[in-house]
Amino acid sequence: MKKRGVKRGKAVTVALVQMACGPNPAANLAKAMERIRQAARQGARIVCLQELFRSRYFCQTENDAHFSLAESIPGPTTRALAKAAAAAKVAVIGSVFERRGEGLYHNTAVVFDARGRLVGKNRKMHIPDDPCYYEKFYFTPGDAKPGFQVHALAQAKVGTLVCWDQWFPEAARLLALQGAQMLFYPTAIGWHFRDGPAIRRSQTEAWELIQRSHAVANGCFVCAVNRVGREGHLTFWGGSFVADPFGQVIAKASSHDEQMLLAACDLGKIDYTRRHWPFLRDRRVDAYGGLSQRYLEKD
Repeated sequence: MKKRGVKRGKAVTVALVQMACGPNPAANLAKAMERIRQAARQGARIVCLQELFRSRYFCQTENDAHFSLAESIPGPTTRALAKAAAAAKVAVIGSVFERRGEGLYHNTAVVFDARGRLVGKNRKMHIPDDPCYYEKFYFTPGDAKPGFQVHALAQAKVGTLVCWDQWFPEAARLLALQGAQMLFYPTAIGWHFRDGPAIRRSQTEAWELIQRSHAVANGCFVCAVNRVGREGHLTFWGGSFVADPFGQVIAKASSHDEQMLLAACDLGKIDYTRRHWPFLRDRRVDAYGGLSQRYLEKD
C-alpha cells in the first residue's frame, strides 16, 4: 500500500525578530529596521517584530508620562515600517502604541505588504491587569467589527493577535474560520525577578503549550515572537517559536539572546492536516451558543 504523505505546497519563509530593547526609542526603531533588512537578505518573505518593539515595556507601572510614547497611525513608526517593507520587498508585521484620539490609546499590530502598503491593523482585544502588566491603564480594547480580522498578503493569509490574546482559543478559532493560514503573536512576556526555577519553567511551558494547541485545533501555522533581556522587575524569556499545523515546533529561539529566527513554512501542510484531522468539519456549531455568555449559571 502506498504511504500517504504531505503534498508539498507553497513554502513561505518567516522571520521572527527577537530583540532586547534599550531606553532610547530611536535606537530600538533603528535596530528593528536593520533586522528587517537582514531577514530579507536571509530569504524571509514575512517579518514579524515583537510587541511594542520601539520602547522598553513601560506597563510595569501606571505612569501617565508614558503616554508620550504613543503615536498616531500613520505616524513615524508606521512610516518607517512601510519604508523598510518596500525597500526590502518583504511583508512586515509590527506593534505600535497607538494614539487614536485624545485620551484613547491602543496596543496595535500593523501589517504591511511587500510594497509598503498598510493592509490591515488589529488592536489588542484582551487587555491584562496584573502585577507588572498594568495594561488597562494604557490601552483600550480593540473595537473593530469583526473584532478579529484576517489580512491577505501575497505570501499567505495572516491573522495577528497581540500577547495576552494568545491565551484565548476563541480568538485563534475566529481567525482560522476566516481563512487564516498563519497566526502571528507579537509578545512581551517575562518572569518576575522573584520567580524561582519551577515557576519559570511552568510559565514558559504553559505559554508555548497554549499556542501550539491553537495550531493543532485550527490546522494552521503559529508564529510567536517575544523579547529578551531584563527590564525593571521583569526578565523577558524570549523563546520565540514557529509551530506547524500539527503543533510541532519547527524553529525556536534562545531564552536569553537576541536572535533572528527563520522558518520555512510549507502551506501544503494546512490542507493535509485539516483533511486528516478535520476539527473544523466536526464542530458542533449548533451547540456552542453558551460561548457568547460570560458564565453559565444554573438556576
